[in-house]
Amino acid sequence: MFREEIEALEQNGITRTVFRRLDDPKVIPLWFGEGDMATPEVITNAAKDALDQGFTFYGHTRGRAELRTAIRAYCNRLYGTDVSFERITVPGSSMLGITLATQMTLGQHDHAILITPHWPNIDRAIAVIGAEFSHVRQRCGARGWHLDLDEVSTAIKPNTRAIYINSPCNPTGWVMQREQQQELLRICRERGVVIIADEVYHRTIYDAEVAPSFLEIATENDPVIVVNGFSKAFAMTGWRLGWMITPSGFGEQMAVLSECFNTGAPSFIQRAGIAALEQGDTAVQQFRAQYQAGRSAVMAILGKHPLVELTEPEGAFYAFVRIPGLKSSDAFVNSVLDEQDVGLAPGFTFGPGNDEYFRLCYAQSNARLREALGRIVVYLDQHADDYR
Repeated sequence: MFREEIEALEQNGITRTVFRRLDDPKVIPLWFGEGDMATPEVITNAAKDALDQGFTFYGHTRGRAELRTAIRAYCNRLYGTDVSFERITVPGSSMLGITLATQMTLGQHDHAILITPHWPNIDRAIAVIGAEFSHVRQRCGARGWHLDLDEVSTAIKPNTRAIYINSPCNPTGWVMQREQQQELLRICRERGVVIIADEVYHRTIYDAEVAPSFLEIATENDPVIVVNGFSKAFAMTGWRLGWMITPSGFGEQMAVLSECFNTGAPSFIQRAGIAALEQGDTAVQQFRAQYQAGRSAVMAILGKHPLVELTEPEGAFYAFVRIPGLKSSDAFVNSVLDEQDVGLAPGFTFGPGNDEYFRLCYAQSNARLREALGRIVVYLDQHADDYR
């Protein structure tokens, strides 16, 4: 009666664990991609003012003109680009932007390549369409995570329509550098493949103001869709606001898609987005300082544990921790949750070959994070014989 693709859907490993103890105050939650700092007042006040001013009606399905203008100014300021207003769409959340990007590029029996380890919901967005996907894995070596573009090129099939790439990467912290972006774009131009570039962690990088973006090298007609948003940079995870930058000439189609899926983001939330872009840089710097302190704590406390293999992340705010000999990341994180009240994400949910890993988000405040890390160390010490 219903489509097989829908009946086959399963929760990802993160939410399956989270829903066991969601909102339990005893749990220190390192499972989601967010910290414990609330959205800055300059942003929340903008939303309150917008409600008081009556911003509660329908708006343009592609986003209010003033927000799209602010996104254009923000991107052009960060990247030194000249992205046109016409290419920008604000459909709702960044996740919705990813969904629309898969809808634009893939049909039944088409093929997509996922650069993995990867954020798990992209699997579901593709599976719902009835498309196929395969993986090209980042490798972890002495100098950290890296990607072999020869493997990517070899993985492209005649029916490959899209390559999904997230940089800075959830969960590994890998950052794709300019030279590799240029080479991947060259490959995709030649092979007629669209790059779906998930850049939501663009401000969470530790040796620069902003991570390299495909916007800096792609022309307005190149096969690139860049998805970005407010959740990570401005601590706005619950606001569900993001944007897409598509090739030129898709204005009408993006208006229709946005209307079909969400009818547009709430008007008062869009006003908060403008405040974030125009007045949020101080908060971005404060968040980055907290995340950098969190990364240092993880490397000092967990990175030196004899059972652990861990490479310092270049970007984002996750540690992707390997325990050689771990047989089930799902059983591991649920056991840590039960015994130590710390919420982690199981590695298996980030793609094949990751069952010896778990992910933790180090965006929490320093004292709380250190308490959680101490509990994880206690757990490892108590169960050390299981991994030797």
